[in-house]
Amino acid sequence: MKKNKDNGIRVNEQIRADKVRVVDENGKQVGVMVLEEAIRMARSRGYDLVEVAPNANPPVCKFINYDKYRYELAKKEKEARKKQVVMKIKEIRMTYNIDTHDLNVKKKKIREFLEDGDKVKVGIFIRGREMVHLDRAEEILNEIAEEMKDVGYVEKKPSMEGKRYTMVLHPVKQKDRGQRQKERARSRHRKERREEKGKEE
Repeated sequence: MKKNKDNGIRVNEQIRADKVRVVDENGKQVGVMVLEEAIRMARSRGYDLVEVAPNANPPVCKFINYDKYRYELAKKEKEARKKQVVMKIKEIRMTYNIDTHDLNVKKKKIREFLEDGDKVKVGIFIRGREMVHLDRAEEILNEIAEEMKDVGYVEKKPSMEGKRYTMVLHPVKQKDRGQRQKERARSRHRKERREEKGKEE
């Protein structure tokens, strides 16, 4: 008896119905048959009887080379997983009194993450008596959200989480992560070459 390795597909004697509607290997309707007879017919042609529509009445079964069928299913699932976009959440932390230079550095990093297709959680530490500066923290987050509008939007509005005032930005659209990384690597390489050239001169 064929084993389906817990993938939920019933094959041959695993099929529970007494009668099944049979479709042959060419897609032709054979009709309703007793299960044992359907299995014998499938095997006489070198195939397995595979249940393809278990919720039908009676269940629909087809003559299939099950090993090949299972391989094709696994292949399709693998391709589907490749196409799925895995979105990571990056975190950027700062204080409410961050200086302009450091804030600009943080903004640049946030933009890179969003362009790579990642969500970004921005958090500003607020401790004890610093709560009086909450307006400044909100001002910073709103400023960041406004400047990132071309690459991201606010998924979670600013709110307190423990001792941090946080906001989550979602990328506007997914871009190829590898391509973006290659572009930045080329840009750094060109910059390094220009700097080396300047030193030689």
